[in-house]
Amino acid sequence: MNRLVGRALAPVAALALALSGCAAQNAAPAASPSAQTATTVQVTDNKGTKTVTTPPASVVALDNRTFQTLAEWGVKPVAASRGLMPNTNKLKTDESIVDIGTHNEPKLELITAAEPDLIITGQRFAAKYDDIATRAPGAVQLLLDPREDQPFDSELKRQTTELGKVFGKDAEAKAINDKFDASIAAVKQAYDKGETVMAVNTSGGKIGYLAPKVGRTLGPVFDLVGFEPALKIEGATDDHQGDDISVETIAASNPDWILVMDRDAAVKAGDPSFVPAAKVLEDSKALANVTAVTKGQIVYMPADTYTNEGIQTYTTFFEELAKAFSAAK
Repeated sequence: MNRLVGRALAPVAALALALSGCAAQNAAPAASPSAQTATTVQVTDNKGTKTVTTPPASVVALDNRTFQTLAEWGVKPVAASRGLMPNTNKLKTDESIVDIGTHNEPKLELITAAEPDLIITGQRFAAKYDDIATRAPGAVQLLLDPREDQPFDSELKRQTTELGKVFGKDAEAKAINDKFDASIAAVKQAYDKGETVMAVNTSGGKIGYLAPKVGRTLGPVFDLVGFEPALKIEGATDDHQGDDISVETIAASNPDWILVMDRDAAVKAGDPSFVPAAKVLEDSKALANVTAVTKGQIVYMPADTYTNEGIQTYTTFFEELAKAFSAAK
């Protein structure tokens, strides 16, 4: 009631107040704004089923596979591993987001200070799951890394779907997954099954072998699409620089196609010592007579792949690969 109202109106005001009090006793209590908007969803990650409040009020983002999705959905973390974000992500330069640092030298104490209710962990930070849990015991920590015993494409889509539940972006998550499925279908349709495929990465001017199934980033693509490997070796690993085998061995397998991840393009593009993958491969004398080189059948992953590796990265790559296969027919 306006404090400037004259004293003559005071008795009327008192009566009105008394009547409104009686009415309030008979009416159902009004829900608070938070009670009206707060909901929870059940999310299943690699550790089990968890209850997440949606939308979360305070998010810490550590899984680089999810950074592009969060940016596209307008999700701004209070803290993140900005050092792992590619330069193509707008969140990387947002100084209002606390930088947790990289997995090599993380500042996990900043997670505690951020007081998150949700932590999206995984990829390079997956090994620090237990440590992170002790830093923010009141937060829900989601680990949605692709599981080795499950189909790679389904795992990438699972990650997107579960995050869609958390952020109320179910339709957007489906659109991302549908586009990914379409890109895989296009590659399968364009690929000639008789042709052999080799996957490599380049780092420090050297070529590393990425083995089918286990090799970093490109390894799972072989089973996913059904590629015929040009070369198989015993004891292959998922080393981030690829397995160290001779370029001559790669050349002797004479692949029809070479798929390439340029590791340094994501982390050293501004370094004077940086040598692009295209130059490394195309200037290699040992590879000069390989079919993939003579026919120009070398396809490169997006430049930010090594620090991205999300579902959008693979979608873009598959779309370009399908075009290359079709053009070669």
